[in-house]
Amino acid sequence: MASGWNKQSNTRSRARGAKVRVKTARGRKNSSTRWLQRQLNDPYVAEAQRLGYRSRAAFKIKELAERYNLFKGVKRVVDLGCAPGGWTQVLTEELKDGAQIIGIDIQEVEPIQGADIWVMDFLAEDAEKRLMDALEGPADLVLSDMANSATGHRQTDQIRTMALCEAALDFAVKVLAPGGTFVAKVLQGGADNDLILALNRHFTSVKHAKPPSSRQDSKEWFVVATGFKGRKEADSE
Repeated sequence: MASGWNKQSNTRSRARGAKVRVKTARGRKNSSTRWLQRQLNDPYVAEAQRLGYRSRAAFKIKELAERYNLFKGVKRVVDLGCAPGGWTQVLTEELKDGAQIIGIDIQEVEPIQGADIWVMDFLAEDAEKRLMDALEGPADLVLSDMANSATGHRQTDQIRTMALCEAALDFAVKVLAPGGTFVAKVLQGGADNDLILALNRHFTSVKHAKPPSSRQDSKEWFVVATGFKGRKEADSE
């Protein structure tokens, strides 16, 4: 499975230089030391700090948006699993004034000017209805960066992440305007057959993508489904 990127992000080259080595401190696990060293030597982390983004993940949505023209004409968007807010920050920068931006996460998220942030479990019984009632019209874009805490067991993590993706898709089908777009995180191996069939039934184009800012050793990919057909057309197929 190939991402199809013809050019690499320039961010990697901006922060090159001598690598920082972290000594193992008393009481710190080797895994924690490796994580800290990776953070200190990650050019996307440095660039996110320079630009004021809350996480390096901001570059993932920027790169996906550039490749697939995700933000054109978007007036209403729902950002599922928005913590700590990097994607939502990008949305407030890129969308025109007056766009309705709703972010939701089970974790606390610091306020972001221009966005309505909800601290709520998307899988809660009343969450979907509350979101639908809050939207001022059909959504043009539904994003899902939702993921469960990794268990270390690949099949379990894949199943849990796929369940979140399926829940996000079910919501997207209910709220998207015709021509709308759905973007969601999946794990290595991509979406399973049933999910791909559902995506193809509801959208004119379905792609898998791994943006340059997604770490090469990360198992995450993203599914990008564009051209929502509308519920009536999809149900008739």
